[in-house]
Amino acid sequence: MLSTAPHLTHDDVELIRRDFPALTATVNGEPLAYLDSGATAQRPLSVLDAERDFLLHHNAAVHRGAHTTAGEATELFEDARATVAAFVGAAPEEIVWTSNATDAINLVAYGFANASRGRGGPDAARFALIAGDEILVTEAEHHANLVPWQELAATTGATLRFVPVRDDGTWEAEDARHLITERTRVFAFSHVSNVTGFVASVAELSAMAHAVGALVVLDACQSAPHRRLDVAELDVDFLAFSGHKMLGPTGIGVLYGRRELLDALPPFRTGGSMITTVTMDSAEYLPSPQRFEAGTQPVSQAVALAEAVRYLESVGLERIEAREDELAQRMLDGLAEIPGIRIIGRGAGSPRAGLVAFDVAGVHAHDVGQFLDARGLAVRVGHHCTQPLHRRLGLIATTRASAYLYTTTAEVDRLLAAVAEVRAYFGAPAVGVSDLGASDVGEA
Repeated sequence: MLSTAPHLTHDDVELIRRDFPALTATVNGEPLAYLDSGATAQRPLSVLDAERDFLLHHNAAVHRGAHTTAGEATELFEDARATVAAFVGAAPEEIVWTSNATDAINLVAYGFANASRGRGGPDAARFALIAGDEILVTEAEHHANLVPWQELAATTGATLRFVPVRDDGTWEAEDARHLITERTRVFAFSHVSNVTGFVASVAELSAMAHAVGALVVLDACQSAPHRRLDVAELDVDFLAFSGHKMLGPTGIGVLYGRRELLDALPPFRTGGSMITTVTMDSAEYLPSPQRFEAGTQPVSQAVALAEAVRYLESVGLERIEAREDELAQRMLDGLAEIPGIRIIGRGAGSPRAGLVAFDVAGVHAHDVGQFLDARGLAVRVGHHCTQPLHRRLGLIATTRASAYLYTTTAEVDRLLAAVAEVRAYFGAPAVGVSDLGASDVGEA
């Protein structure tokens, strides 16, 4: 049984790890230290069992059949929606199943595009964009929350603007204030950066956007798995996250939208399951959320995601967040002591999510990743789908280590010890602290 401590203890983590068979693996003869949960988290047995049980005993098309198994499948499917809705403080009707967060954001962006073409009637006019309107994002966005808005701007003639990041790759509400104007129609940004670990002040930013009538779209991929979310407190209009980053399966994502907005937003994916009446000339669509769920649904995945939510809640989101903060600070402190390491984002002592991206002077991130992998350390390398952010920081790629509820302090220490060996292994020139700028030793 887990302790009742305000943060996860060593013994708690060891108990949790028993639920994750993947963590017992060895890689290149070394115990696996899985430090890539920011990309895809491992799944506990309860989540695997929930999906398997559904497929073994309840597998059927939902919302269609009149037989008993179809009814059971539909009930489990909608119970999963209610569970995920409660997880973020929403009503079930405000939760749309998507294939991932990228799909969810595209659903919103292309809904705006359809409204701009006159689809959806008078109720959809609030989403229509024209030349002179502005879409605001940030320079730190994941491509999934940038490219769809680029396409929307190109389709409608609206202007895409961005909040520039500071020299450390982060930004603050004050940096956005002067860019949010009466021309701003949409403000889309990430709750937590997948590179810097920066946590945006969402409620403050939402208030600024709403004051000029703009709608707020929040990418919660890096926050939903790690911290308590409440859409009412955040005051966002749309919010997206993916199942595979929060102990759930791939192929399932979530879009939250205010009920009145979802009912007015034109769908962009059409077909069966989302209609009321179809003639050879036209179709009429169901209310949300079904109006956005065309075709066969990811039913077993939704059931498994609901179980992942229950698992996270049984551990405690506040405890998970506190634990990850400890691990992040441990990584930051350790990396700051290694010559030639540049931490991306703010250094130790600053609030951030449980991930740290860094650059090793003189060694490409891919080489760093291979070196760490040889020692059983699984990290992420590349631009992390944030090319503009990396370009702004003068980088092509970085190495990212991300912690989760099952990460141990020993694994973090293994990472630090291995990173300290990288530059010597590849013959990179020795670098002294005196030769580096503050950002290069983790204090940017």
